[in-house]
Amino acid sequence: MSDKLDRRLYAYRPDLAEEALRGKVEAERFVSGDPAHVIEPVIDIRPRPDLSAGIDSQAVYGETLRVLDRHEGWAWIKCDADDYVGYVSDAALAPGPGKATHEVAVPRTFLYPGPDLKFPITAALSISSRLNIVGNAVTRDTRYLLLESGEAVIAGHCRPLDAERPADPVAVAALFLETPYLWGGRSGFGIDCSGLVQIGFAMTGYSAPRDSDMQADRLGSAIDPERDGLQRGDLVFWKGHVGFIEDDGKTLLHASGGTMTVTREPLAGAIARIAALYGHPTGYRRVLA
Repeated sequence: MSDKLDRRLYAYRPDLAEEALRGKVEAERFVSGDPAHVIEPVIDIRPRPDLSAGIDSQAVYGETLRVLDRHEGWAWIKCDADDYVGYVSDAALAPGPGKATHEVAVPRTFLYPGPDLKFPITAALSISSRLNIVGNAVTRDTRYLLLESGEAVIAGHCRPLDAERPADPVAVAALFLETPYLWGGRSGFGIDCSGLVQIGFAMTGYSAPRDSDMQADRLGSAIDPERDGLQRGDLVFWKGHVGFIEDDGKTLLHASGGTMTVTREPLAGAIARIAALYGHPTGYRRVLA
């Protein structure tokens, strides 16, 4: 049965598998995994413990996951947010789920060693990074949130985890315009097409699968553009690609391998351009009524 399970979402090897797969796959032993959280701004998730392996996805600061195995500096993990499985640097993780009260709500921001924008930064953080805020300060009319470490972040770049979220995933995705395209990217520093869709929905509180084929199968419901029309927030899929419909259904917003940026372009022009290389759209889906 194991050959029918997607290894991007189900953690199993001949020697080890996640406990949830007991009785479904063969493995020498099964583990539940240990909770951990990311302590670097962005970490790459790879299909095998090898720096030459391509990036499948990423996790950002404060994101939680389960560690199934550790070996020679690598951790075999499964992400809590989207169940993605892969290998990351063990040094980028800290034990336990960590504490978080806020998340970064803009594509990119900085951590400072204290509440002053003139200080040299200690790190750059991506949207959706999770922070444990313990205080606040104001310096020259700029308000900062303070971490336990004493580091500071611009208050206006963050929001409490329990705050009301934006309702429009397309507006979130538009914040990434001109962000570089990065295969496997899932942050404000570089992002791929399905990562843009996933983050767009995630920041509105809606959970989306990671990869475009998963999104084409599971996200929302299929629509016929001739019968149903196209509206803002609909998704158009090609083999290996996805983008948001913007405006009145005539504009595509996507992380494009053509421009190597997040861009918007006329949908009809994108369809014609992409068809020459990868064929016509394979489907359309509507997530929000």
